[in-house]
Amino acid sequence: MPHDRRPPSADPLVALADRCVQCGLCLPSCPTYGRDRLEAESPRGRIALARAWALDSIVPTPTSDAHLDHCLGCRSCESVCPAGVEYGRLLVLARTRQRDRRPPAWRQRLIEGLAARPRWLAAALSLYRIGHPWLPEAWRSLPRPPRRLPMPATRLQTAGQARAGLFVGCVAGAYESAVRAATVRLCASLGVALDPVAGQGCCGALHEHAGNAAAAQDLAQANRSAFTAHATVLSLASGCHTALAHALAPQTQVVDAIAYLDQAGAGLRFRTSHQRIAVHLPCTQRNVVKSVPALRRLLARVPGLQVVELDAGYGCCGAAGSQMLTDPARAAEYRAPLLEQLAHSGASVLLSANIGCRLHLGGGTAIPVQHPLEFLAGLLDDGAAGPAAD
Repeated sequence: MPHDRRPPSADPLVALADRCVQCGLCLPSCPTYGRDRLEAESPRGRIALARAWALDSIVPTPTSDAHLDHCLGCRSCESVCPAGVEYGRLLVLARTRQRDRRPPAWRQRLIEGLAARPRWLAAALSLYRIGHPWLPEAWRSLPRPPRRLPMPATRLQTAGQARAGLFVGCVAGAYESAVRAATVRLCASLGVALDPVAGQGCCGALHEHAGNAAAAQDLAQANRSAFTAHATVLSLASGCHTALAHALAPQTQVVDAIAYLDQAGAGLRFRTSHQRIAVHLPCTQRNVVKSVPALRRLLARVPGLQVVELDAGYGCCGAAGSQMLTDPARAAEYRAPLLEQLAHSGASVLLSANIGCRLHLGGGTAIPVQHPLEFLAGLLDDGAAGPAAD
């Protein structure tokens, strides 16, 4: 029977896999296939493996499991697939079943446990910040957390003032206080107040992509309860956006903060800057959130700004959620071409819209790595006198 004429399967994983026509158009877009040039390291190769496991056609082995482990979850294959294969859903299902038969490594369990417990994570990162200068290089897998800034309050100016909730997440709590302050300032210049929302936590993407469906559902429920009073919630990390959007109630709209400011920010004005900056476009921003055009428009509003978009390498920086911590050597190989391009770009700062990508890239360069909104807030022309940046 031809591949595309199989009857629908009752197994959701097999049904998703059967949509793949094995055409191979995904191969040039796949970072792992580009690196290894192995069929099993391609999207269609992994789809064939997952389907065969589901049908008990082949027995899983450490080698075949490694091919699934290596997938970065970038979903670049989805953007070019003519058959509309939902590879992201298939990957989560395959890893959930993989986890049922093969317990995760201790490092993955530790990462998931800390991400799901905000107080433990905050304490661990506080200790990491203190001890970072004295730790062996092998233990400094993340940049040193910056000094934490309080989120500035925005006053209610009118009864009908627009308000939105601001999603923080897990590791961003320690690393993104400056980004949150910048977002508050940008929104305040448009008359929009941002609320700090108690009770929120990790979006669960890290857990879901590792096959820990139960933990992901618990985290989704906690965020749904925390944001129940908000009609609009802004997300700052492109890697968190989809998990958060799926978690919250249908009446709550989750909007990427970059896209929100692009749409609502016709009144935003920026001072002239003759800086040369580099921009990294995360896989989740390009393939899932799709806020790249919005980012380009915002940066184009800065007079004199020179922008270089990094495009070297395999199409992914290699951070891939927890993979930069669980498989650092392999993750560094994906990062290396981007850092080499950055070093030769003449840029004074690197911008990236995803927290994981920024931490991974920042661990390999001395050039400052910022969220685009932190950079833009520093150039905001809100009427206060200030010199043009150079």
